[in-house]
Amino acid sequence: MEVKYTQNFLNKLEDIFAESDYILRYEKGNFNSGYCLLKETKIAIINKYFPLEGKVNSLIEILKQITLDDAKMSDKNKKFYQEITTPLVAPSTPPTPPEEELSQPEEEQPAS
Repeated sequence: MEVKYTQNFLNKLEDIFAESDYILRYEKGNFNSGYCLLKETKIAIINKYFPLEGKVNSLIEILKQITLDDAKMSDKNKKFYQEITTPLVAPSTPPTPPEEELSQPEEEQPAS
């Protein structure tokens, strides 16, 4: 999924939290990663002084770490949540390297 660093995209991410059991808060703090995740109490705290890009990246990172019950979400948010949390799938067959890379160099025989 393509990440857009816009206020609208941030609002969509916040909507997912609004429909979940997690509480999303913006607070000041000295977080090493820009956020603090309290899994026991289901609270996600984002550094309120982070720029828009940092907030979006933090929310996406949190959504990938936690498991939310998407049964409570609207269809629009459920689809968006699944797009964010689904890892990108690698191609099923790796690309074939060019001929030069396929041939193995001959091993040198040790001098007797």
